[in-house]
Amino acid sequence: MNKPTLIIGASENPERYSNKAALSLKKHNHTIYLLGNKLGQINGAKIEVEKINYSDIDTVSLYLNKTNQIPFKEYIYSINPKRIIFNPGADNPEFYAEATQKGIECLEACTLVMLSIGNY
Repeated sequence: MNKPTLIIGASENPERYSNKAALSLKKHNHTIYLLGNKLGQINGAKIEVEKINYSDIDTVSLYLNKTNQIPFKEYIYSINPKRIIFNPGADNPEFYAEATQKGIECLEACTLVMLSIGNY
């Protein structure tokens, strides 16, 4: 089942886990949207730098540390995702608790691992 996913913290650098996750999500037939700090692309998918008002996001996969998440919290709430994955290094107990209270499923997990074990 396709779960449209917004990766926040997307990077063209193939060594970055956000890049690896984008490739794996595409391989597993999920629609991906990418938001990063500079324009680029990952395997044909455009990395945006502006916050776009998506209406079909199932999952937000976060690759930003706690401090860098601050400018994105209200944006994430505004696009109303079903869940947020706090990838390693993105843990943020306060944001996690707040999002959970708003009815968003939150996971401290790794998108890559979830995809590899069929648990996405």
